[in-house]
Amino acid sequence: MDFYITALLQGLCFAGIALGIYISMKIFNIPDITTDGSYALGGIVTGVMLTHGYPLSVSLVAVLVAGAVAGALTGIIHTWLKINALLAGILVMTALYSINLTIAGRSNLPLINTASVFSVFGFSTDPNLNNLLLLLLIVAVITGFIGYLLKTDFGIAMCATGNSETMIRALGVNTSRMKIIGLALANALTALSGFLITQLQGFADINMGIGIVIIGLGSVIIGETLINWFKLTSVWGSLLLVLAGAVVFQMVLAVTLALGVNANLLKLVTAIIVLLIVSLPRLALLKSND
Repeated sequence: MDFYITALLQGLCFAGIALGIYISMKIFNIPDITTDGSYALGGIVTGVMLTHGYPLSVSLVAVLVAGAVAGALTGIIHTWLKINALLAGILVMTALYSINLTIAGRSNLPLINTASVFSVFGFSTDPNLNNLLLLLLIVAVITGFIGYLLKTDFGIAMCATGNSETMIRALGVNTSRMKIIGLALANALTALSGFLITQLQGFADINMGIGIVIIGLGSVIIGETLINWFKLTSVWGSLLLVLAGAVVFQMVLAVTLALGVNANLLKLVTAIIVLLIVSLPRLALLKSND
């Protein structure tokens, strides 16, 4: 049972990545590979700040700022230098590997006898329940913030930039600034996931971000599939199902491991299961047309 609880906690920690990918991929139609680097950046900054005795609040602000700067750099390279968004993300992600290694000074930072957001806030004597309640609270706060933001004029302009950039530019909106701010927000959320998962697992690693964008993309795709199933059009419903996608993705990994699948085949089996999930609506549609 603890195995699945851990998967649930990890899924909640990855909520920031799912929301970040939702902003960059679904709102701006930008495949932001910066995610791999900004996630590790969040973890490394967390490790360095906490091992040097900085308060959690200061560490959290530093993580959010670092992630936002990384995302803004991708946006600036894409919009000001007219570099393809995919390449811009790859360039920043590659640069972040060296930056993260320089900040950390080594490849791995264990968090021993340091403050942790999971130990500071005590909602229950049961560690798993305490972690779950705290993560649910954090996820509720960031989801509420993103949901509120998307309902404002600024959020509507962000969505319009992704849907019809030419039209919204004709209305006087600076679409380049919108993309830069949007990518900064997305990567700040991703760095927040690095902040949480580093404290949950007790260490930060220079390679922790490799392939993490796949988790975000998988979460958003699963969430989008659920949105289509339930035919939701509301912002709040969409955000909640994207978060559900992050948890489902981790549960798929947990079930795969519980079935005794060879670890070497884990990613293959995971890809097949996710493919089946996202294909179900199309298969059902084909069956109904027969």
